[in-house]
Amino acid sequence: MNKLIMKKMKKTILTLTVTLFIAGNIFTGCSNSPSQTQKVENAEQKVLDAKTDVREAQKDLNAIQNEAEMNYQQFRIVYDNKIMANEKSIAELKVNIADAKEENKVLYQKKLAELERRNNDLRIDLNNSKSEGADEWLKFKNEFKNDMDDLGKAFADFTVTNK
Repeated sequence: MNKLIMKKMKKTILTLTVTLFIAGNIFTGCSNSPSQTQKVENAEQKVLDAKTDVREAQKDLNAIQNEAEMNYQQFRIVYDNKIMANEKSIAELKVNIADAKEENKVLYQKKLAELERRNNDLRIDLNNSKSEGADEWLKFKNEFKNDMDDLGKAFADFTVTNK
């Protein structure tokens, strides 16, 4: 009988050992589950952070675009006013030329016609300008300022020679 009891005990111990081994594996596998859950939660948090970053970047971009548009509009207003002032100067110079000596009148009229043409060309350039493309806009703005400065000097030189 001892053999039979021993055999049953071995079978019971073996069954109990296998059962404990399987249960241990199941519990160990379940303990990895929270790790997977944590990974999913971390991934979700990263997605939320990325979405927040995108929203902030969009706000920054909108602010930069609004500032660029305001700068563009201010530039146009300033230089449109300068062009109008040039037109007023041209009208005044035409009146002054009418009183000039005949021998100088033709020369003054040619110079004045050139100033008027340059001023009109600058008005056309300003009206055709766009605020698109930072590099192109900066290049246009610098060239336009230089052209306006040159025209201003030409007006100053004209009035000096007219006197």
